[in-house]
Amino acid sequence: MKRHLKHALELAFIPIAAAVVFVEEVLLRYLGLAMAALARWPPVAWVEGWLRQLPPWAAVLAFAAPSLLVLPVKLSAVWFAYHHRYGLSLASVIVGKMLATALVARLYRVLHPSLEKLSWFVRAETWLFGWRDRIYGFVRALPAWQKAVALIRQLRFWVRGLVSAVWSR
Repeated sequence: MKRHLKHALELAFIPIAAAVVFVEEVLLRYLGLAMAALARWPPVAWVEGWLRQLPPWAAVLAFAAPSLLVLPVKLSAVWFAYHHRYGLSLASVIVGKMLATALVARLYRVLHPSLEKLSWFVRAETWLFGWRDRIYGFVRALPAWQKAVALIRQLRFWVRGLVSAVWSR
C-alpha cells in the first residue's frame, strides 16, 4: 500500500515540480534581464545605490516590502473574482506575481551584501537554496525533463535557421 501511495504522490508531484522549475528558470532569467535594464535608468540606479548603503536590519525591511506592495494586486484579484471577472482576476494574480518576483529578485541582488551580514539570513539562505537545488536536481534527472530540454534545443536550432534564412534574402 505504501508503495502505491508513494507512486501516486510522485505522479502528482513531478509535473508540478517540473512546471515550477521551468517557469522559475525562464521567468527569473527574462525578468532579471528586464530589471537590470530598468536599473540603468538614473532614478532607479539612485534608489539601488541608496539601498546598497542600508544597514542589515533596514535591508531586511526593504527586502520584505514587496510583500506589502503586492497586497493591492491580490485585493484587486479578489474584487474581480467577486464581480465574476475571472479572467481579469487570474491576469492580475499572474501579473502581480511576475512583478513581485522580478522586484524581489532584484532586491535580493542589490541587498545581498547587507543581508549576508546577518547569520540567521545566511543559515536560512543556505537551507533554502540547498533544498531548491535538490529538487532541481531531481527534476532535471527525469527522462521527461531531458527529452523536453532536447526538444527545446532542436526547436531553437530550427527557429534560428529559419530566421537566418529569412534575413539572408
